[in-house]
Amino acid sequence: MADKSSKSDGGFIERRKQTVDRRLGLDRRLGLDRRRGPGRRRSDERKAAEEGQMTDEQFEFLMAIDRYKKANQRPFPTWTEVLEVIKALGYRKVAEPQSLKSFKKAPAGAGAS
Repeated sequence: MADKSSKSDGGFIERRKQTVDRRLGLDRRLGLDRRRGPGRRRSDERKAAEEGQMTDEQFEFLMAIDRYKKANQRPFPTWTEVLEVIKALGYRKVAEPQSLKSFKKAPAGAGAS
C-alpha cells in the first residue's frame, strides 16, 4: 500500500490523512461551532439585533414587515401598506409633528473628539 504523503498519479502530494464521506452526515464541527446545531444559521436581521446594531423596536418592525410580505406575497409593500403594518403594531399619532432635522444621524466620526 502506498504512503499517503507520496506523490499521486497527477504529480501532486497527497496530504489528507483520511477521506471523509460527507454524505454520511457526520458533524465534524467542534466546540462553539456546534452550539447552534446543524442548519441553524441566523438571518442578517437576527444577527444585527443580537449584536446590538438594532433596537428591539426596530427588529419588531422589521419582522412585522417581513411577515406582511410573506403573507401577502409582496416583495415591496407600498407606503400605505407599511402604514397599515405600523398601525397593526399599535403605533398611533399622539404627539405633534416634528421637523425631520431632529432625526438626522450624526456623521461618522463626529462623536470622537
